[in-house]
Amino acid sequence: MGELHDFALAIASLSEFCCLSIDLPGHGKTRVGRDPNYQMPLVAKALIELLNRLAIADSLLVGYSMGGRLALYLAVHFGRYFRGVILESASPGLRTQQERDRRIASDLKLAKRLETEELSQFVRQWYANPLFKSFTLHPNYQQAIAKRLNNDPLKLAKSLRYMGLGMQPSLWNSLSEIQIPILSIVGVLDSKFVAINQQIVELCPLANLTVVQEAGHNVHFEQPAQFVRAIFNFLAVLEDFQ
Repeated sequence: MGELHDFALAIASLSEFCCLSIDLPGHGKTRVGRDPNYQMPLVAKALIELLNRLAIADSLLVGYSMGGRLALYLAVHFGRYFRGVILESASPGLRTQQERDRRIASDLKLAKRLETEELSQFVRQWYANPLFKSFTLHPNYQQAIAKRLNNDPLKLAKSLRYMGLGMQPSLWNSLSEIQIPILSIVGVLDSKFVAINQQIVELCPLANLTVVQEAGHNVHFEQPAQFVRAIFNFLAVLEDFQ
């Protein structure tokens, strides 16, 4: 439920680079003409079209959570556009159709709640998830929540329906085919995603893992200085790779 300004603090420390922040469909101010355009393959295609329109032929891609899932999809299918890809608390999706079907059913229930409940109530209950415990304890948590309440709940519901984890094509079998360097960043307090990203690194020959201390799922918000340091360390690795 974030938006492009969530990365503002990190971007302020990357002033020597040109940084392009994007609201994904259903979030922030991005407008989507047709519901199917929320699907991951079409969102990926739209982002590549944007890069082509802006004549950006060489870039470093960073994605958080759902954006990280999309970034991994782009690394698999459009790797030639990127010097490297940074995944923050990302997943390759669910391995089996049974897992995907269960998640789709769960996401459809959440989407229905977004369409029928007050957004403030939904947000409060969503961030009660243990996954976000360290996020809720951050001193700037209330400011972050205020930004999320600017979202349109009907658009967030569409994002869940079409680009939720269950709807995402599984990328597990494609990890070994990725031919560009990958950096996975996770918070040490987010044990679920630490385990997922350890598996990503095992399966992807050009992937490395950075586990950030005193951080949970939302590393760039909870520990922005360590997040930026990980990016600079990755840039040094890319120079050696080139």
